[in-house]
Amino acid sequence: MKKTLTGVAALAAAALALTACSGGGESAGGGDEATGAAKPLSIGNFLDVTSWDPSLADVGFDGPYLSAIYDPLLAIDEDGTPQPALATDWEVSDDFTTITMNLRTDAVFSDGEPFNADAAVASLDYLKQGARSQEAYPKVESFEAIDEDTIAIHLTERDDTILYFMALGRSYMMSPAAIDAGTLAEQPVGSGPYTLNDSSITGAEYHFDKVPEHWAADEFPFDPLTVSPLSDATAMLNGMESGQFNIIYGDKTATDLAEERGWNVASGLSTWVGLQFSDRAGATEMGKPIGDLKVRQALNLAFNGPEMVETIAQGVGEATNQVFPVGTPGYVPALTEKSKPDLAAAKALLAEAGYADGFDVTMPMAPPFQPWQAIIEQTFGELGIGLTWKETDFMQYMSVAPDYPMFVGVIAMDSNPIATVERQISKPQWYNPTPGLEAFPEVQAQVDKVLTAAPGDAQLAEVEKLNELVTEQAFYSVWAQSTNSYVSAAEFTVTPVTGMMFPTLRQISLQG
Repeated sequence: MKKTLTGVAALAAAALALTACSGGGESAGGGDEATGAAKPLSIGNFLDVTSWDPSLADVGFDGPYLSAIYDPLLAIDEDGTPQPALATDWEVSDDFTTITMNLRTDAVFSDGEPFNADAAVASLDYLKQGARSQEAYPKVESFEAIDEDTIAIHLTERDDTILYFMALGRSYMMSPAAIDAGTLAEQPVGSGPYTLNDSSITGAEYHFDKVPEHWAADEFPFDPLTVSPLSDATAMLNGMESGQFNIIYGDKTATDLAEERGWNVASGLSTWVGLQFSDRAGATEMGKPIGDLKVRQALNLAFNGPEMVETIAQGVGEATNQVFPVGTPGYVPALTEKSKPDLAAAKALLAEAGYADGFDVTMPMAPPFQPWQAIIEQTFGELGIGLTWKETDFMQYMSVAPDYPMFVGVIAMDSNPIATVERQISKPQWYNPTPGLEAFPEVQAQVDKVLTAAPGDAQLAEVEKLNELVTEQAFYSVWAQSTNSYVSAAEFTVTPVTGMMFPTLRQISLQG
């Protein structure tokens, strides 16, 4: 069975979207309201759990695993808006430097200890120090237990993304005793709706026991629950066909079969695909051409995104030149509409930049990106660009790619526009280690306007101006935005969330 681009892109995104987060949602929804009966849920996930320790987990694909064991302070809805979970409500001070949260009083960790404000502070302190979870808390000065069911988060300065990142999966609460013991990676202890069964086989199949007294037990009507990592798309589809799974990460073959099989399909935008310019300021000798705006603009015009969606991606995805997800705040439709592929115009721009005969460039290549290799070679050849591929192991791609002036990127997107500003433009990431905004003072000035504007419409207007600016400055050559698809048996519904690679249990519900 042919492995389609959606399956290959998922594998690529699994490595390249390591900064992507995942977390809870408003509720698991539904259940069998007429009978209250539990339903077996067996999930075929694309990757194994990164770590059972929420401070170390890369929650892009870890959602089903972690959300079974742990409750978050904040969950998230399909629009990327934080929702109550263990925190029942919250208030941000007028000066934006204190967030006060009221907590549930009926949650209990699986080791028997109660969840309270002290436990919440212990988890938050731990997450703030975590190798991966710290991304949510760079502007936190301290966490404070006000009383038994109230905490305060004290910030050094305004932070417009902390609640979003917490809701995506950076606020899972852990047993203080397990934190102190340093055993969470091997023995996860949370207050979640399930516990991990000893019969689980690491890397193959994880079994979970339902916690009947969980504070939201009715919102998780899945029993038994099993999550199996299986990166082979064909094997995953076979498991769906045989009844081994009732929800899988679906490639194009699986989604095409869905109607015939009576399955549901849910799809949501997840990543942008294109050339990431890691040296857009042209600071290195090899990157000098990329530092020329006309060269970057030429590389934008040269690639036919709509055609690539139809051919390489088999019609799955959105052709666009922007890193803000299509249809979300910050996305500007007119930018895509006025940027049509034009190879002749691209050649003219290269000539104006002094590269009428092209230039030479070396780029990394790993197996998951081979579907795009031929079109890159063809397009560069037509532009006179001499291309040398540096073959690399897939697992090493993320560490070596930014050493080159540009590389093929499958980069996770966020539904929160301020998170997009920070992750794609202003803050160093593995795929953008040197944003280089000092070479683009007008972009830096607009970033500052975004981060100081009043929240709401005024801030979104500044975000759109920033999007227009970086798109015109050709900060990247975006070809398209790819979707993640989830195939489920008829009785299940999955709600995709941009920013998650695989939904949590809170995004899975039973049909009413």
